[in-house]
Amino acid sequence: MSDEAPRTPEQTEAPVATAPPPAAKTETKPAPPKADQLPPYRVLLHNDDHNDMVFVVESIMELTPLNKERAVTAMLEAHTRGLTLLLVTHKEKAELYQEQFQTKKLTVTIEPAA
Repeated sequence: MSDEAPRTPEQTEAPVATAPPPAAKTETKPAPPKADQLPPYRVLLHNDDHNDMVFVVESIMELTPLNKERAVTAMLEAHTRGLTLLLVTHKEKAELYQEQFQTKKLTVTIEPAA
C-alpha cells in the first residue's frame, strides 16, 4: 500500500498551458543598401603630358581590377581622346579610386552615371 493520499481529479490532470506574454515591440531598421544597389558613378581617367604610358598602364592594373589589355586600351583612349571611362562603381569606391590615382599623380574624376 502506498502512503500517499488519493489524488483528486484536479491533481491528476496536466496543467493547462498558458500563452506566453507578448514579446516586447521592436522597431525594425531598414538594412543598409548593398554596393550593387547604390547609385553608379563613372571613374574617368584624363590624359596628361607628364606620365609615361607604361607607368599609366601599370598604375591602372595596380589600382583597378582591369587586365593588361583593357588597361592599355584605356590608356590609349585617354591619350588620343583626352579622357576614358575606366569603370563604373558606387560613389565611395569611385572616390577611393580617385584618391589612389592622385597619389600616383594621375588625374581621375568621378561623375554620376545616371
